[in-house]
Amino acid sequence: MALPFARSWSLCRWGAKRWGAAAGEARRGISFKLEEKTAHSSLALFKGDTGVKYGLVGLEPTKVALNVERFREWAVVLADTAITSGRHYWEVTVKRSQQFRIGVADVDMSRDNCIGVDDRSWVFSYSQRKWHTMLANEKAPLEGIGQPEKVGLLLEYEAKKLSLVDVSQVSVVHTIQTDFQGPVVPAFALWDGELLTHSGLEVPEGL
Repeated sequence: MALPFARSWSLCRWGAKRWGAAAGEARRGISFKLEEKTAHSSLALFKGDTGVKYGLVGLEPTKVALNVERFREWAVVLADTAITSGRHYWEVTVKRSQQFRIGVADVDMSRDNCIGVDDRSWVFSYSQRKWHTMLANEKAPLEGIGQPEKVGLLLEYEAKKLSLVDVSQVSVVHTIQTDFQGPVVPAFALWDGELLTHSGLEVPEGL
């Protein structure tokens, strides 16, 4: 179920500059930060809002500003820059996390859901030392990549593809065929440790 602010709100939220960022940067990917207004109260942002860490207790919900953008039930945070076209690549450094999800989601996905649970987000999940793809709460196991220190994500909007990249080998581990219907944003969920994002990167040669 879409949120009340829906796509008309999204156009205003991200603005003309960010909205058009993808079109003019064929090789260098989007540059984004994490949007604090979307972060669940158990998550804290750091390093200029490029990293996120999980807290077992987290912030007191009464001390977190209430708004329709914030995830209410799940430890999820979205990036602040929407993608509507082009090929984009970013990396994620994993620090002491054994359970997390990384991918993309519709800008107006329900804030009552976790990424990977509905059909408006596309993610790679790491849990119990195993990787899976996730869509609409359906999991499929992945092989060929172990416990990561850093991984990459390659988004090809027009081709409707999202790929998990082995940074050490500069090779695609697996590609999800997506069903984008509008603007999407990088999306993250975690239940321990930290994730640090690296954006504004060029798509590596050979990908």
